[in-house]
Amino acid sequence: MNSSRPYLVRALYEWIVDNDCTPHMLVNAEYPAVQVPQGFASDGQIVLNISPSAVRHLHMDNEAVSFEGRFGGVAHTLYVPTGAILGIYARENGQGMVFELEPPLMDDDELEGEDESDDDTDNPPPRPSGRPSLKVVK
Repeated sequence: MNSSRPYLVRALYEWIVDNDCTPHMLVNAEYPAVQVPQGFASDGQIVLNISPSAVRHLHMDNEAVSFEGRFGGVAHTLYVPTGAILGIYARENGQGMVFELEPPLMDDDELEGEDESDDDTDNPPPRPSGRPSLKVVK
């Protein structure tokens, strides 16, 4: 099943903009393939203003969010894989969503190196116990 993260990011972005608020995206700047100006990251994270007035050529799809933005008056092209997005929220009131840290996807070279004989059908992986938990993030 596809990750729900890119769908939620797009929906929340639209909702925030429709309510005349400023969408901000929290990004793991150390995630593989992330292209953000490193001088502006703090503790491996960066908050990006992705409002229509702050960026150009915004493109959101299931793989990544990309756009052009200015940092310190210098234009940069940014590329953020969806797995690197840690949250999206409205600057004015903090409403939005925070996501769990997502491990990077393995590329084809890493998949070829794995031993397929590790698949043990006699001992299935343990099932999660207890009930699923959801919490409200404000």
